[in-house]
Amino acid sequence: MFGGGNRKRDNGGSGGGGGRGSYKPDMKNAGFGIGLILGIGVLIWLGSGFFIVQEGQQAVITQFGKYKSTVGAGFNWRLPYPVQRHELVFVTQIRSVDVGRDAIIKSTGLRGSAMLTQDENIVEIKFAVQYRLNDARAWLFESKDPTAAVVQAAESSVREVVGKMRMDSALAEERDQIAPRVRELMQNILDRYNVGVEVVNINLQQGGVRPPEQVQAAFDDVLKAGQERERAKNDAQAYANDVVPRAVGSASRLKEESEAYKARIVAQAQGDSQRFVSVLSEYQKAPQVTRDRMYLDAMQNIYSNVTKVMVDSRQGSNLLYLPLDKLLKIQNQPVSAPDGGAAAATAAANTVAGAGGATLPPVFSNDTRTRDNARSRERESR
Repeated sequence: MFGGGNRKRDNGGSGGGGGRGSYKPDMKNAGFGIGLILGIGVLIWLGSGFFIVQEGQQAVITQFGKYKSTVGAGFNWRLPYPVQRHELVFVTQIRSVDVGRDAIIKSTGLRGSAMLTQDENIVEIKFAVQYRLNDARAWLFESKDPTAAVVQAAESSVREVVGKMRMDSALAEERDQIAPRVRELMQNILDRYNVGVEVVNINLQQGGVRPPEQVQAAFDDVLKAGQERERAKNDAQAYANDVVPRAVGSASRLKEESEAYKARIVAQAQGDSQRFVSVLSEYQKAPQVTRDRMYLDAMQNIYSNVTKVMVDSRQGSNLLYLPLDKLLKIQNQPVSAPDGGAAAATAAANTVAGAGGATLPPVFSNDTRTRDNARSRERESR
């Protein structure tokens, strides 16, 4: 009995066990699910490698920490982390750093902005350096601290430039030349060390170049005197620009007037000489006639310009001829007396004197009595 029961249990057990042993899981479906999950994960992982670079930026791609490539603006892709990584760098942004600290250096007792000049004086300089990146790879990998490298290059450049100047020049005449010289020298240093920086501008701050505070007042007076000198120089130059052209014009006008006077005098002298030569030729032909003619011409010219009438009383004639028309014409013309003798002659111009010294009434008198006497004498002579 117990044996049969055992056999039944064994059969039942074996039968039940045989039913469970005959069931096998579907490995194909399981593998497909796992592959799908892995594929989705790989796609997500690969998709994480897409990135966007904005305008004005560059992306530096590294592979296991080593530089791989540099890409510009746009939609880019790299192998996902941890194989590759990228770092965005602004290359068009203008960056600025100040040079010249006010902190006192304990070893020297001077400020960090103190610079030594060629004549062994001290000036303090403060300025700002404006720069931008021109090589993103060099900026990230060629220098441990590129910003500090820019500051050190600026300090080294300005010390070299100021060290070649005298103090007076650095404060006045060559002050405006400091910035361009520092920029050029600084760019050479940064290019030599391959920092990947382009220096855009050097801006001297207000009061950027100044002497130490102990002698500031004295140097202010010197600068003021220099400004006064430049102002006086400019005023003098403006005065010269105004006077010199006028003087040149006056000189040209006087020269032209002198040339005209010379031409007139020379022509007059040539005309006089030609008249003299012509008279000389006539005189050589007929001396007496020429002398008489010259005498008569001279007397006619002289007597035609006087206001006296000379009467020869030795002729014994009662007829007296007075050229009243000519005398009145001369009287109406203004006569200027150049000297006292001429004035006296003018005062006596209206007096008619006879050859014997008799004085006649003025010929310019409008008295009717004088006219009647003249007419009666004329009738008696007839």
